[in-house]
Amino acid sequence: MSEMFSYEFIQRAFLGGVLVSLCASLLGVSLVLKRYSMIGDGLSHVSFGALSIAIACGFAPLKFSIPVVILAAFLLLRLAENGKMRSDAAIAMVSASALAIGVIVTSLTTGLSTDIYSYMFGSILAMSKDDVLISVILSLIVIVMFLFCYHKIFAVTFDDEFSKATGVKVGMYNTLISVFTAVTVVVGIKMMGAMLISSLIIFPALTSMRVFKSFLSVTVCSAVLSVINFTIGLICSYAFSIPAGASVVVANLGMFLIFSLVAVITKG
Repeated sequence: MSEMFSYEFIQRAFLGGVLVSLCASLLGVSLVLKRYSMIGDGLSHVSFGALSIAIACGFAPLKFSIPVVILAAFLLLRLAENGKMRSDAAIAMVSASALAIGVIVTSLTTGLSTDIYSYMFGSILAMSKDDVLISVILSLIVIVMFLFCYHKIFAVTFDDEFSKATGVKVGMYNTLISVFTAVTVVVGIKMMGAMLISSLIIFPALTSMRVFKSFLSVTVCSAVLSVINFTIGLICSYAFSIPAGASVVVANLGMFLIFSLVAVITKG
């Protein structure tokens, strides 16, 4: 362990990854309960398309991708709210379109370069100091938002109409959740890859719900599990020389199976 954390790139990966995992898990509880859990998958594909264009055109990947993905999050939110298209259908449409654009741009320009490969499947070497800085700022904002707006987020998560009737600015809170999810996906895609980043949003919430039932307990458990699973995944990635993103997903899967077993035993 001491040898592992003596490397600067491991330190960056650990700090950035833990913070991104924490943000994803906090946001994921509301997204899963609102049945928007696949928005992370859709936004990750949008992010891949935007990153492909940025690399092909020589733009700064993060600076170009973040506003594009935030715009996509707004679009998905509006489509779902207007009722003109089911949220799952809208996510599937945007996801497939963005991924196709990214593949075409990649094939016509750089091909499957090291940068593109790391964005698709994740790379433990990809987290830069700027990424870690963004992760720190993002995590602080998300944590502060949850601490000060917990009751309003709770109300918006379970009943939009009742929340509107009681004076809660539902649109604003839904927008904040969407924006923070978009930024989390873009920052985390380097570590997890476009194909796997949505697992950070979905797994901790689903795992916690196997045992806990209240919103607060599920949120706290999700945050703790996300940090534990990321740490386990990172250690396994270093020990066995396997992709960090895949290791983290398998760690989350293992924890989900353990919690499912505990739920069966306690109910029995």
